[in-house]
Amino acid sequence: MLLERLKHIIEQGEGTRTEFKESRSKLPKNLFESICAMLNRDGGDIVLGVNDSGVVTGVDKMKVEELKSNLITLSNNANKLEPPFILFPQEYEIGDETVIHIQVPASSQMHKSAGYIFDRSSDGDFKIPEPQLIADIYNRKRNHYSEGTIYPFVQLSDFNSELFMRARKLIRGNNQNHPWLSLSDEHLLQKAGLWKKDYATGKEGYTLAAILLFGKDETIQQILPHYKIDALVRKDNVERYDDRLYCTTNLIDAYDELMDFVEKHLSDPFFLEGTQRRSLRGIIFREIIVNMIVHREYTNAQPATFIIYRDRVETENANNPHGEGVISPIDFSPFPKNPSIAKFFMQLGRFDELGSGILNVNKYIKAYSGKDNPQFIEGATFKTIIPIPVRRVDNGGTSGANEGAIEGAIEGAIEGLTGGVKNRLITLVAKTYSNPGIKSTELQEVLNVSERTITSDINRLGDFIEYRGSKKTGGYFLKDTIKQILDSTNTE
Repeated sequence: MLLERLKHIIEQGEGTRTEFKESRSKLPKNLFESICAMLNRDGGDIVLGVNDSGVVTGVDKMKVEELKSNLITLSNNANKLEPPFILFPQEYEIGDETVIHIQVPASSQMHKSAGYIFDRSSDGDFKIPEPQLIADIYNRKRNHYSEGTIYPFVQLSDFNSELFMRARKLIRGNNQNHPWLSLSDEHLLQKAGLWKKDYATGKEGYTLAAILLFGKDETIQQILPHYKIDALVRKDNVERYDDRLYCTTNLIDAYDELMDFVEKHLSDPFFLEGTQRRSLRGIIFREIIVNMIVHREYTNAQPATFIIYRDRVETENANNPHGEGVISPIDFSPFPKNPSIAKFFMQLGRFDELGSGILNVNKYIKAYSGKDNPQFIEGATFKTIIPIPVRRVDNGGTSGANEGAIEGAIEGAIEGLTGGVKNRLITLVAKTYSNPGIKSTELQEVLNVSERTITSDINRLGDFIEYRGSKKTGGYFLKDTIKQILDSTNTE
């Protein structure tokens, strides 16, 4: 969460989705009652270090890390939350004081704390012992969150075992002390809320969320034959496409394939934040892709689309709306459409918290595209429209670079060469610049040479060209040093 939005939440005061708690050196006794109530209702924000009147009283700076660590551990403890729901608090500085923000999403499951079910209203948290009220919460969640649909005949053998190893590696990179790391595959799925029991029908088993995250491709296609993500480039051929990625795999791999597609087709202008180089393309489209994945209504047959035009990227996916119209980056409340999937992607380090996509895109879009009007539109489908940098167009209809600029940039590699070899190397760099992620086979066809010659040329240009991405979707890219030089000669 951006600090500006946290301040806005504090200014708005407490409500059904906002709770303040004073907490200098230890977690409040009733903290997990509030967490449980928000999980069962519509989610919300808890801020430690703020009193009921909205005055920032702060958390002891020497205790912040201990409190955050305890909260993470206890949120994974069935004695505090049943079923567990791991949370990741963030610290912020407001004036001279430190506060801890806990984002609590709405859950697709019903939770207990210390054996009791809690719900929430504008008056705060309250126990609900009445069977009818408990049934109302249960039925509301079952009808609203299709990711929790149980498939009792799905077995552990229907999941891709390699994905569990990859998931643990990503989780460890995000938090080397994560409590899930020591769990077996089966227990990991249970702790992540991807296995459940329906007490109304007696059914129990793995959920649709589990299948989408870890299922073998054939398992996913048998259960959701309509599931697909269609990524297109329509810069030149706007009626059909210039390039296409047709993605029908699990959500963990789908994220990587889409990010490779973005890296292949979208530029990444040089940007420093302070003294650190940041990838604006990575920051922005990481959020856009995660948003498509975690907020999509998967039981709807409409395919998700990711389309790159010359001046913008548009995405659209089926939605279970919680509102209507364009979303404001300041005054909005994030509602996860698939809480279990969102929670798992958070553990993988794929995004920071709910709502971070809208906030980060708005924060960095001006530096990336020169424009500041990204749109997030809620409705029966969820749409995003993201402006991108527009490059100069050469005679071939693709982003081009000046031949003289290329020759100067790779002067060392072509020193002493004349005629065909020199021209071929310049053309190879030009084609890689205008077609990021180009394949070896494509270069062979363009230059009309053998694979051996292309390999030799690329080795000669090793200071300027590199291979990125997976074997399936990767290709050759210019290194940042030369790309920045050519970008500077090729802006409008």
